[in-house]
Amino acid sequence: MSSLKNVLPQRIHKERAQPESRKKFGLLEKHKDYVVRAKAFQKKQETLQRLREKAAFRNPDEFNFGMIKSRTVDGIHRSVGEANKYTQEELMLMKTQDIGYVLQKLQSEKKKVEKLSSVLHVGNQASNRHVYFAEDREDAEEIRSRCAKNNEGTSNAEKPLPDYIKRRLAGSYRELEARKNRATQLEKLYMEMTLQKELQKKGRKRKLREDETVAPTSGPVYKWRRERKR
Repeated sequence: MSSLKNVLPQRIHKERAQPESRKKFGLLEKHKDYVVRAKAFQKKQETLQRLREKAAFRNPDEFNFGMIKSRTVDGIHRSVGEANKYTQEELMLMKTQDIGYVLQKLQSEKKKVEKLSSVLHVGNQASNRHVYFAEDREDAEEIRSRCAKNNEGTSNAEKPLPDYIKRRLAGSYRELEARKNRATQLEKLYMEMTLQKELQKKGRKRKLREDETVAPTSGPVYKWRRERKR
């Protein structure tokens, strides 16, 4: 009987649509939509009730050191001593780890650029090169004339590359240019981070003026005072 029930055609129950006079109010809310909205509303009301109870039963004499070591910025509690959370040695260690990560990415990007450049350059160069050996001058002239005729025939018979190959080549060149730019940016970032790390080390140093630098550069140049090492 159950199998016969599944075979017989069943009536399709359609949901009621929004009347034409109420189209401006959007879709007609169904019971399942009301259930979801009601549960969300009740959850918010319960949260507000718990917060009201906590505020009502709060101890006015309660004290915590976080009250005097934090402040509210745009409604968010921030610790006052957050900047001095790490020691100088820990900051140097984190700086070294960051520099190592940037150096690893720079080396990886350079390898990808070299590999892509070699593939594109090899693809553009002609690989069909033959070497002929002649016994005498007449034989050499004959071979030269035959090769010249073959080159003329091949040049005339050359066909333009298909469109999909041209698109792939253009995409490869765009990728190569983007990777070169990324490698340049990573190299600049690596140099800046290395300089900042050296500036954090001990020792007297000063920034050179433009007239004191031998080779003018876009970045700042520092000079350390000579110290005798024991």
